[in-house]
Amino acid sequence: MEALPPALEVDEKSPESKDLLPSQTASSLCISSRSESVWTAAPRSNWEIYRKPIVIMSVGGAILLFGVVITCLAYTLQLGETTMTVLRMTGPAFLSLGLMMLVCGLVWVPIIKKKHKQKQKSVFFQNLKSFFLNR
Repeated sequence: MEALPPALEVDEKSPESKDLLPSQTASSLCISSRSESVWTAAPRSNWEIYRKPIVIMSVGGAILLFGVVITCLAYTLQLGETTMTVLRMTGPAFLSLGLMMLVCGLVWVPIIKKKHKQKQKSVFFQNLKSFFLNR
């Protein structure tokens, strides 16, 4: 086997040790975390909070309506056999997809409300805790 030069053995560190970060302080850990900081988070408007569920419900409602129209057309119009088969297959597919997205959006709203209330309680208790501990 070939021996490593002495300079590599003493001065150079292994690639694994280069990947490790030096010890971090609490402030740098807070900055790198994905969660919002309780102390610096600005109050968000209702649109910012409920934007995603509203978009999901709107798209789901549109897809559901499109599925209803296609299904109604498939059973009322007299078209060719292949067209009828395609419409009768895609109509219920759009119905189910739209209904699923609509229900997901409707369920998401109470979850966000509950999470928002828990966050407000958490901020209140942290403020209360810091008030009594800093006396």
